Amino acid sequence: MKQIRLFSGLFTVGFWTLASRILGFLREILLTAFIGPGPVMDAFVAAFRLPNMFRRFFAEGAFNAAFVPMFSKRLEADENPQGFAQDAFNLLAVAVLALVGLAMVFMPGLVWLTAEGFHGDERFELAVDYGYVVFPYILFMSLAALFSGVLNATGRFAAAAAAPVLLNIFACTALIAGAISGGEVIRWLISVIPVAGVAQLVLVWVATERAGIRIRPGLPHLTPEMRRMVRIAVPAALAMGVTQVNLVVGQLVASKTEKAVSWLFAADRLYQLPLGVVGIAIGIVLLPDLSRRLRADDKEGARNAFSRAGEFMLLLTLPSTVAFLIIPNPLVSVLFERGQFSPEDTAATALAVAIYGIGLPAFMLQKLLQPLFFAREDTRSPFRYAVVAMVVNAALAFGLFPLVGWIAPAIAASTAGWAMVVLLAIGARRMGEEARFDDRFRARAGRIVLASVGMGAVLFALIHFLGWTLDIPGWRYLSLLVLIVVAAVSYFCLGHVLGAFKLSEFKRALRRA
Repeated sequence: MKQIRLFSGLFTVGFWTLASRILGFLREILLTAFIGPGPVMDAFVAAFRLPNMFRRFFAEGAFNAAFVPMFSKRLEADENPQGFAQDAFNLLAVAVLALVGLAMVFMPGLVWLTAEGFHGDERFELAVDYGYVVFPYILFMSLAALFSGVLNATGRFAAAAAAPVLLNIFACTALIAGAISGGEVIRWLISVIPVAGVAQLVLVWVATERAGIRIRPGLPHLTPEMRRMVRIAVPAALAMGVTQVNLVVGQLVASKTEKAVSWLFAADRLYQLPLGVVGIAIGIVLLPDLSRRLRADDKEGARNAFSRAGEFMLLLTLPSTVAFLIIPNPLVSVLFERGQFSPEDTAATALAVAIYGIGLPAFMLQKLLQPLFFAREDTRSPFRYAVVAMVVNAALAFGLFPLVGWIAPAIAASTAGWAMVVLLAIGARRMGEEARFDDRFRARAGRIVLASVGMGAVLFALIHFLGWTLDIPGWRYLSLLVLIVVAAVSYFCLGHVLGAFKLSEFKRALRRA
């Protein structure tokens, strides 16, 4: 029953995250069509990455790692969880307000630090201008992350997972409205981002109230519990934000080549689709579950939860990786090539997609392994590993740039991702049996690999014989859909026959979700 509950949580979060990612993908399709790779899109990417980078630190990073385990334990033991959440809310609000104030003052410096190659051309002034508008989004999203943490700890995943959908609904509406009105499309887009942040915050705040946790703004109190949370959160922020830091380093290098920031951004959006659906689902559901089991000294239950999350991760990660390696060009061409997005942009973006695809399993494994440390309130170990990974990323990004050009950041990010996984795996070995995969996982993992390879063979054959249909205007969308559907059907049929998974498990989990 606990296993089905875990899978139902993963499916609930995965469903809403998938909806958000699909709408986010539509947002990027509209963005590339109406604006296209160039100075304006480069500037928007650099500006929007600033609040998103800090969001990973303050939201998905620090609060998933520090707040959720501490809140979960107090909730389980009925040790005034509402008071703890209230103090955390007040402290977080003041900290992020201070950050927003500093960013407003030093916005040109922030843009220079993260996109130094823009300096001296129109992209720099545009990025600074856009940054002033979009950066306050981090305040609403950071506070929303706290409410989402409360909801996830109480086992209510739907509202928190659905909140990001609002940003993409607002953004898509703004892009379409701007194009129809004949106005400056980018202005419509950047203006609606803070508004969407308010809507997301309201949604999870109301859901938290309905869950019986009442939080109101007040003056912060630096209690011993808050000091302990901050000590845990600071290293966790960097450990969880390593991917964003690596992306910023990549942006810094790519900004030296015109359009490269836009190419890497489009590729990032594509591989983030499975990463967001699976990786975020695992991180959100697994962390509070592990925290509760470890507090109850349920080591066997913790190992079972870890192993089942690992199966879920492999199940959806490996076929995605295979697809990114075999059909990156058709994916990018059909999804992005229209309007201002040219065949040259397709070729460049497809190369980045394939290289990011090599790193996709590593990015997923990080989401799986990090909760093992965070559930034990150990954020220092992942912090040290993150520092090593960031050094690897920076060294490769800057070192390879003179040799391979703008694609160096993608190579560096994937390599650093695998370095981080190796360090996390070595560190987890000292934790005991609950941090090791069980026999069922080991038996099924090889079969999932075989099913993925089989799917890859089917996909390769389809491209060889039917790839020409992807070049026919009006038919290429249907052709790509057929490719994806046939590949998915072949994967799940092979997986079921090989015993990689049982379809009955998915049916039970979906019913509970």
